[in-house]
Amino acid sequence: MAVQIREARVDEAPRIVPIYELLFDEPGYRPEIWDPPRAERALKEAIESDDAAVLIAEEDGELVGLCTAYLELNSVRYGQRCWVEDLVVVPQRRSQGVGGALLDTAEDWARQHRATHFELDTGEARGDAQRFYEGRGEPTRGFSYSWKL
Repeated sequence: MAVQIREARVDEAPRIVPIYELLFDEPGYRPEIWDPPRAERALKEAIESDDAAVLIAEEDGELVGLCTAYLELNSVRYGQRCWVEDLVVVPQRRSQGVGGALLDTAEDWARQHRATHFELDTGEARGDAQRFYEGRGEPTRGFSYSWKL
């Protein structure tokens, strides 16, 4: 059976939260505030929101990938931005088109919601992710800075 990409349902949140653990593998890290019950509540809110898309990739009923996208900023200069917050594919399915299919679906969702920009960031140490993103076409590159509050 082929991988299917679809929007998640609220009742699937408990099943989806564990895939976030993959984002914490090296070279990532576990945020100090990571709390699975809080994450499940936030995930349910995103699934129910008209301004967010929680997309899952499934194969034979098994979750093999996740992408979350949010309409977050309506820029005076550039218009509506769609921000990809999370993108993860289980290790055994990487480099097989799952991540690309998730991003393609998120881009389509963003266009349907009149977004003019589709953006994400990734850690400097995530060379594989950077090669994947650059392989999708010539992106506009910049630097992202973040401070804990």
